[in-house]
Amino acid sequence: MSAPSLLAACSRASASSSRRCVSARHAIPRPISVARIPGRTCARRDYSQQAPPDPKLNPTQQTSSGERDRTAVGVFTPKAAVLFVATGIGLFFYFRNEKEKLLEQRRKEREDQVVGRPQVGGPFTLTTHKGETFTEKDLLGKWSLIYFGFTNCPDICPEELDKMSAAVDKLDGEYGPIVQPIFISVDPARDSVSQVARYVSDFHPRLLGLTGDYATLKATCKAYRVYFSTPPDAKPGDDYLVDHSIFFYFMDPNGQFVDAFGKASTVDDVVERVKKEVGRWEREYGRKV
Repeated sequence: MSAPSLLAACSRASASSSRRCVSARHAIPRPISVARIPGRTCARRDYSQQAPPDPKLNPTQQTSSGERDRTAVGVFTPKAAVLFVATGIGLFFYFRNEKEKLLEQRRKEREDQVVGRPQVGGPFTLTTHKGETFTEKDLLGKWSLIYFGFTNCPDICPEELDKMSAAVDKLDGEYGPIVQPIFISVDPARDSVSQVARYVSDFHPRLLGLTGDYATLKATCKAYRVYFSTPPDAKPGDDYLVDHSIFFYFMDPNGQFVDAFGKASTVDDVVERVKKEVGRWEREYGRKV
């Protein structure tokens, strides 16, 4: 093929391609038909063109993330704090009032018990078998068993002191030395400090002997409602017996009378009575002696 012929062929091909491109640009698109389902309608979704609200500009609006954070932390507003504190104060005063009522009830119970007891005991000042001064205040803080007798007593006093000593031994084994055994002489003419010291050494090792002059012992016996018949003008060398009450008294750590034990009482009777009172005391006061 000659050069002029080749050039003419290329021109015709280029013109044909240009016509196809123009025809394609001016073509009208055909609508696409969509098959409809009977009973259903197709709704158009409207898309908002507005921007989401800014939480900084409107603090009353919260994002979903903010609501989740608030739920996780919990609501503890000043109002809730005030309510919490008020509730705590109310409970404090309520329980304090209940405690005061309980203490008042126990106080009344103690008063009722005291009303039913004889008025036994009172102030006194005597001398121990060691030559030391001993008063009713020295009874405080311990349980006491107190026996009134005399060192020249032939049988009854030793028997009662043996019984009291045996009871104290049993109580010592269970509670320790919480009970103080005491012997008070009703024979001041013959029961000197040295005589009482020799006498109490025959019984319990913690037995405390007390003596004094006639007037002091008489006042002490009167306070404890003890009868004795020692003559006021008796001499140390005189030979006589002393008629007296045969009891030993059970006193609590407040120095108050609890009970009295006579000849008919056994060692077990004394121990059980003391244990019962010790248990009641610990429940009432919430502590041990």
